[in-house]
Amino acid sequence: MADQKIKKTLGWSMIEVDKVMYSFVAGDKSNKVTEEAYEKLREIMVKLRVCGGYLPEVGSVLHDIEAEDKEDSVFMHSEKLAVAFGLARLPEGRMIRIVKNLRTACFHRTLTVRASTTLDYSKPSVDDKASAPSKTNNWQWKFKDDSINIYYEEYEKERDGPCKNILMIPTISDVSTVEEWRSVASNIVQQVGNVNWRATIVDWPGLGYSDRPKMDYTADVMEKFLVDFINSPDGPLNGSENDLVVFGGGHAATLTIRAAKRGAVKPKEIVAIAPTWAGPLPIVFGRDSSMETRYGLLRGTLRTPALGWMMYNMLVSNEKSIESQYKSHVYSNPDNVTPGIIESRYALTKRKGARYAPAAFLTGLLDAVQSREEFLELFADMGNKKIPVLVVSIKGSPKRSKAEMEALREAKGVSKFIEVPGALLPQEEYPAIGKLQIQRLEFVSLRQIYGFPHTTVL
Repeated sequence: MADQKIKKTLGWSMIEVDKVMYSFVAGDKSNKVTEEAYEKLREIMVKLRVCGGYLPEVGSVLHDIEAEDKEDSVFMHSEKLAVAFGLARLPEGRMIRIVKNLRTACFHRTLTVRASTTLDYSKPSVDDKASAPSKTNNWQWKFKDDSINIYYEEYEKERDGPCKNILMIPTISDVSTVEEWRSVASNIVQQVGNVNWRATIVDWPGLGYSDRPKMDYTADVMEKFLVDFINSPDGPLNGSENDLVVFGGGHAATLTIRAAKRGAVKPKEIVAIAPTWAGPLPIVFGRDSSMETRYGLLRGTLRTPALGWMMYNMLVSNEKSIESQYKSHVYSNPDNVTPGIIESRYALTKRKGARYAPAAFLTGLLDAVQSREEFLELFADMGNKKIPVLVVSIKGSPKRSKAEMEALREAKGVSKFIEVPGALLPQEEYPAIGKLQIQRLEFVSLRQIYGFPHTTVL
């Protein structure tokens, strides 16, 4: 085309707002209007994924680019920018008309969009049991020179009386997501009692519905994010630092306790569900120098442009692999693993940058400690700081993970140790368990007064 001096017609879309015509071109971010359109479009696409399981149709993208970059090229069409701008500026119920000079792109699924600044959360993405949040939003995490969108959800029920905050942090994994805590959060805020609970669920950077930039993910980076999120004056937890209960699964629990040990966060209580400290490969193959070299090679390969994406698709980003993991050790009852869950988790693995944080987790870079001794020391220090810790061990956990949980049964600093049914995600498979732990929080704090036993099996 260049040799024949043929130029492709540039595609544009126009919309009229308050008697002013606005024009949008894919990829153009030259002014505040386009920036506003992009910001609203990102919000809409996140909600479509969360609420409706929307997947972009990348089959029509013929450019020789990575699969994850194809999603961006579909996402940034000019007509989508124009619609997003209309939703941002027009009042609810106003008809949106878009004028284009080229044909429109297709959606993977038929979507009905109404002129509103909010989207309907009545249909959650994972089964009917998942409950709608009161609010969803993105918090801007300033890390080095980057501003990273962090996705979070809030659950609350307006009542008279004191309010107590709970932060729920997803288990770090290939398919980590706020979805694992939704039913628990909804159950908790519906409780009627002396305390009105307000729950916030947040996705880790590089995971879930948060941004996934290509950066070096480590345990220190993840801990810094957690500290910043809890302590930020412009964050959703502002003002709750000294009256905050933290629920964390797996590595999330251990990172929280490490931050508390340093005094960087001061939660009132911590609930550690299936706490772990070693990533999938280190817990199986160990951490000697030869294995660390191999982990580094694998991690580097997973981060490369073409080969890395191919390997990630083979190991993680395929529905059969996800289904196998969930049925073998994530859920205790394979019948509870529904097609909706697999579809939702698979969609997460197709997000741009999806492989970077999981590569770090798989090879041990997100491990908060390097040994069981260090793991036990973290918990022991919680006793010195007078932070009650409830440890929830899971009956059906994989053998090696279970051994680390059992090491906490009589450990110093563990205020209460209980064992419940399930595998690695009991909070999602059996959400009533989370409600039970809330009922035990006051029990943990007053254990010495009432003389309850240290260990309980349910």
